[in-house]
Amino acid sequence: MTIFAIIFPLIFMVALGYSLTRLRFFTKEQIGGISKFTFYVSIPAFLFINMLAAPLSQSFDVSVLLSFYLPVLLVFTLGYRLNRHFSPLQYRSRDASAVFALGSSYSNTVLVGLPIIIAALGEAMIGQVFMIITFHSAVLFALTFILAARAGDQGFSWRKFGRNMVLNPVVLSISLGIVANALGLTLMTVLDAGVNLLAGPALACALFVLGANLSFYKIGQDWQLALLASGLKILLLPALVYAMGQYVFGLTSQTLTMLVLLSASPLGVNAYLIATELKQHEATLGSTVVLSTLLSVLSFSLWLAVLL
Repeated sequence: MTIFAIIFPLIFMVALGYSLTRLRFFTKEQIGGISKFTFYVSIPAFLFINMLAAPLSQSFDVSVLLSFYLPVLLVFTLGYRLNRHFSPLQYRSRDASAVFALGSSYSNTVLVGLPIIIAALGEAMIGQVFMIITFHSAVLFALTFILAARAGDQGFSWRKFGRNMVLNPVVLSISLGIVANALGLTLMTVLDAGVNLLAGPALACALFVLGANLSFYKIGQDWQLALLASGLKILLLPALVYAMGQYVFGLTSQTLTMLVLLSASPLGVNAYLIATELKQHEATLGSTVVLSTLLSVLSFSLWLAVLL
C-alpha cells in the first residue's frame, strides 16, 4: 500500500495528460504552451526557491556524485560499444553510437525522478538531488556532441555548448539559487510568496506534460533497440548505482535510495531532441522514451520495495 500510495498520484497525472491529449481535449499547440510555462517559468521557480533554502554544506558530497556518475559513464560507454558492434550496419557509426549511448544513460530527473523522490522521501534530500541535476545534462550532452563531432565535419564548439548550458532554465535556476544561498540572500516576503505561487504547480504540470508528450510518440520499427536501451537505463544503471553507493562508498540509506530512484527514472525527452538534431536513432530514442517510461513503473516499484 505504501508503494502504491507513492506511485499512484504520479501515474494519475501522467495518465491524465496522456488521455486528455489522445482525446484531443488539448491540441499539440496547447500542450506546447503548457510545456513552455512548465519548463521556463514554474519549474525554474520551484528549483530556485528550493535551492535557496537547501542546506548547501550538507548537499555537496563527492562520494554521492561519484556513486551516481561513475555508473552513468559506465552505462554510457557500454551503450556506445554495444551499438558499435551489434546494431544494424546503418546504425554503427560513431555519431549514431553516441546517440544510443545517451539514450541508455540519460535520466528524466526533473519530470519523473524529482516527484518520485519527494513522494518517497519528502524534501530532505532535495539539495543533493539538485546537485546531481546541475551536472547531469552538461556531462552527457557534452560527451554525445563531442563523440558525434568526431564522426563528421561539423566540429564541436565549447563556446556554443557552454552558452546553451548556462542559459538552460534548469541549470540557470539552480545556479542562481546556489549563489543566492551562498551569499545568504533572502527574498522579500511578497516576492517570496509570488515565487512560491509560481512553483506550486511545477511537479503536477511536469507530470501532466510528460503524459501529454507520450501521446505524440509511438513504439516504432526499432523496438528491439529501444528495449535494449530501456533495459540498460532502468535495470542496469540503478543496479550499478546501488552497488556503487552501498558497497564502495557506504552511503546512508536515504542518500542511496535517492540516487537509485533518480537513476531508475526513464529516458528524458531531451535525449530524443538531441537525436533529432544529430539525425541519428530518432525512432529508437522516441520509442525508448515511451517504453522506458512504461517499464519504469515496474522498476520504481521494485526498488521502492527493496529500499524502503
